[in-house]
Amino acid sequence: MKTKAVRLYGKEDLRLEEFELPQIKEDEILAKVVSDSICMSSYKAAKQGPKHKRIPDNVNENPVIIGHEMAGEILEVGANWQHKFKPGQKYSIQTALYYEDGPLGVLSAPGYTYPNIGGDATYVVIPRDVLVQDCLLTYDGPGFYPASMAEPLSCVIGAMHANYHTKPGSYMHQMEIVDGGKMAILAGVGPMGLAAINYVVNRKDRKPSLLVVTDIDDVRLQRAADIFTVEWAKENGIELVYLNTAGVENPVEKLKEISGGTGYNDVFAFAPVAPVIEQADAILAFDGCLNFFAGPTNPDFSAKLNFYNVHYAATHITGTSGGNKDDMAEALDCLSKGLDPAGLITHIGGLNAVAKTTLNLPNIPGGKKLIYTHKKLPLTAIDDFAEKGKNDPFYAELANLVSKTKGLWNLEAEKYLLENAPEI
Repeated sequence: MKTKAVRLYGKEDLRLEEFELPQIKEDEILAKVVSDSICMSSYKAAKQGPKHKRIPDNVNENPVIIGHEMAGEILEVGANWQHKFKPGQKYSIQTALYYEDGPLGVLSAPGYTYPNIGGDATYVVIPRDVLVQDCLLTYDGPGFYPASMAEPLSCVIGAMHANYHTKPGSYMHQMEIVDGGKMAILAGVGPMGLAAINYVVNRKDRKPSLLVVTDIDDVRLQRAADIFTVEWAKENGIELVYLNTAGVENPVEKLKEISGGTGYNDVFAFAPVAPVIEQADAILAFDGCLNFFAGPTNPDFSAKLNFYNVHYAATHITGTSGGNKDDMAEALDCLSKGLDPAGLITHIGGLNAVAKTTLNLPNIPGGKKLIYTHKKLPLTAIDDFAEKGKNDPFYAELANLVSKTKGLWNLEAEKYLLENAPEI
């Protein structure tokens, strides 16, 4: 079967190409990709090329398909997996395989390492590596875009599970955020921050009593507050506070004041910026845990840490690089049960828009850029649908459909796009 895919050949060298996929083997699966969300991790991979730890050295000769926040439909199942999967099932993939026998060992990952699987393609071959690691996960919920958001949501879930605390008189680590505690998410209104707010407030098993979300951009903060309202959080048992720290003379003092002077049990830094990390460290409560969530591109990146508090106030630090398959399964379960990640999505495009979007991702404002891989569409902000709709009935109808959900992407809009957008 022929596929169209965006392949990486080297540093900043992305090409949209059509090529023949090999016939699947008995331990492989043929699948259709419907949607893929472009991730900053793909930007980093494209910028670094073979210097990236997950990209093969010979990528110039054996290019790989990029993209890993994918969702689609299973088409054909090899004999060895017919007991578990069947054609017609919807799926997503946990990209962090941790498979020692992969082409790059435990660093091997779809969207980085493999020639025939990645999210930015029309069709892919899911290899044995994914299947034996139980990283092909079925999705039973509506539509496709929620499943494309499962991977970023799993990263947030993994971060929450990775935080740890102790009890006085014991050095045994108690994993997870403090139930009923105080939480701060700094630089927290980007796509991943929004995913974190959504997950934290919707959790049933444990959640903080206070959640403070900061940023330095009023527009971004207001959008977050419009999507995830203070009233909605209160109905779910959480006091939610949005704070622009750029307009505060002493942000640390203000954040401590909001906490009631105690500081925060769980603090998440969602930007790889030294002042943000140092601010996070400064507002930790006794036995507080700082989670450095955002991955830096600079291998020499560092920030100051108060080691007096590490010793005497039992503060500690952790970091996560993506979720694991259990986090991914939890994310898909949340999405199947109605958690809607549409607030993360600000742009829609087709496969033709992937290369340019990926290489310019940090310079494109807004949240997640969602790609429908069988479609030929320019990357377009949802906020621009109405304007484009003045001259194009396709965008006029999309504008009408998203107006029903306060300007957010939705299942009805996705269905209309899949039925009416031009094919790639």
